[in-house]
Amino acid sequence: MTDPVPPVVLDVWCELQCPDCRTALTDVDALRARFGDSLAVQLRHFPMEKHKYALAAAQAYEEAYAQGRGPEYAAAVLARTGELERRGEALLVEVAAGLGLDAEEMDTALIDGRHLLVVDSDEAEGRAIGVKGTPAYLVGGELLDGSKDQSGLRERIAEIVEQRLSVNN
Repeated sequence: MTDPVPPVVLDVWCELQCPDCRTALTDVDALRARFGDSLAVQLRHFPMEKHKYALAAAQAYEEAYAQGRGPEYAAAVLARTGELERRGEALLVEVAAGLGLDAEEMDTALIDGRHLLVVDSDEAEGRAIGVKGTPAYLVGGELLDGSKDQSGLRERIAEIVEQRLSVNN
């Protein structure tokens, strides 16, 4: 009996107030569909100062993840990036309620900062490896910057994943 092949890890540095990250989510979803369990996608936080609610949104994502709905929450917030600029944390709590999450707990998490360490850690790691903006991807040891242009990145990520999978087989 052979050992199962471990999935290839795709770290996606993202910011939930970034319109480009909303576009990148389509690519990530396509990669998930293509590779299934052979690809493990990890959302990593990289809130930028130019977006007032990016830090709060990252913390809210972590609370949604703790409540079992992280990916759905990220997609729902990214679909409303323009509205987030106007409505701030109220929108983050509203999105949580709309997904059936505990909105009171979401509000409390935003107040008490219980997920701030995870967000800060992601941002620090991103800076250490050279992330400059979002979206950015780390796969197979290669950092791909999509903050200025995302064209061809889905295909490049797929190539790297295929190479890693063929090496592991």
